Amino acid sequence: MDSVWEAVAVLLAGVAAGTINAVVGSGTLVTFPTLLACGLPPVLANVSNNIGLVPGSLSAAVGYRRELAGQRQRVLRLGSASLLGAAVGAVLLLVLPSSAFDDVVPALIALGVLLVVFGPLLQRRVAARAAARGGRGEHGVWWVWPAVLGTGVYGGYFGAAQGVLLLAILGIGVDDDLQRLNGAKNVLAFVANGVAAVVFLFAAHVDWVVVALIAAGSVIGGQLGSVIGKRLPPLVFRTVIVVVGVVAIVALLV
Repeated sequence: MDSVWEAVAVLLAGVAAGTINAVVGSGTLVTFPTLLACGLPPVLANVSNNIGLVPGSLSAAVGYRRELAGQRQRVLRLGSASLLGAAVGAVLLLVLPSSAFDDVVPALIALGVLLVVFGPLLQRRVAARAAARGGRGEHGVWWVWPAVLGTGVYGGYFGAAQGVLLLAILGIGVDDDLQRLNGAKNVLAFVANGVAAVVFLFAAHVDWVVVALIAAGSVIGGQLGSVIGKRLPPLVFRTVIVVVGVVAIVALLV
């Protein structure tokens, strides 16, 4: 960080990201553009951001511990998919040329924004379809595991809106209350972020000042999101994410 103000901005972005991740997902759409604005190269920003958000993911999972009751087998089964996928995604980030990452980031952010915008509509439609089919079972339909695997690859590579995508998958394929699924989502996101972070620790350059700032902020945000997020409509969060995402896309393209 070149100034105190940049450090404060990254810390606050970490708080916002931790809160958003606990409630909706897509906190990376706040922290990643903030790091780019502070002058970090895209790959370094992504790696440092991923590691910094791991404690926040754990904080959010702990905050949803009541909703996780009775989901041990489900989380273990789907967690294996997140683990494998994230390892693949993290390796892809490291082996592909930096130019490839630069080119794909705007598309990934655009995908995240679209998922944030259309996520609630998608969840309502698939819930109605599932009810017509008579339920989806404790562990979900057959394609849930490979879909979580694919989301893990995405999470290990970049991860913006990973939580929204996971919620959409779980909402479509698993018959359970959305708040309980959100608790499972937080654990799966923590697994994906944690695995990718381990890979990055051994194979990538890391800005530890950024990691510390985002980690501190995201832990606070994870608790805030788990306490107040269950009671607040996500519209405000979604609006902020969309605005930040669009600004990031424009900045990257220009």
